[in-house]
Amino acid sequence: MKAIDSIIIHCSATPAGKDFRANDIDRMHKAQGWKGIGYNYVIPLDGVVETGRSLSINGAHCPGYNDHSVGICYIGGLNAMGKAADTRTPAQKEALRNLVATLCEQYNIIEILGHRDTSPDLNDNGIVEPSEWIKMCPCFEVRDEFVNFMRPVIIRP
Repeated sequence: MKAIDSIIIHCSATPAGKDFRANDIDRMHKAQGWKGIGYNYVIPLDGVVETGRSLSINGAHCPGYNDHSVGICYIGGLNAMGKAADTRTPAQKEALRNLVATLCEQYNIIEILGHRDTSPDLNDNGIVEPSEWIKMCPCFEVRDEFVNFMRPVIIRP
């Protein structure tokens, strides 16, 4: 089994309330020439966690992280005007919290990020700021929501 130390959270960039499932993303990714769904888990509007790509295979959801992370995608992320928004249903929020907690228990997770947080730090100040985001995904502050889920990093002399 590969070493997993990160969780990257994504949104599907679909309008709020649009029913979309893991098999829809799998079909879409295959149509783009991929081998299949790039995410490991998908959380539809009803909050029932669906399995995507096996954790034994590198993900295809975030360059630079695919070989050591779990990719979770919630369905939504766009408001009625097509703008980025946190559209998670209460069931999705609960399912995401539970899934992240379970993954943190199973793996030595040291980093939980939104996809946008993996954008390059263009001004080299050590912080990926909103002006540097390549995309808005997942449309909420992942670090703020999951700060207490990660294991502390112990630096030994």
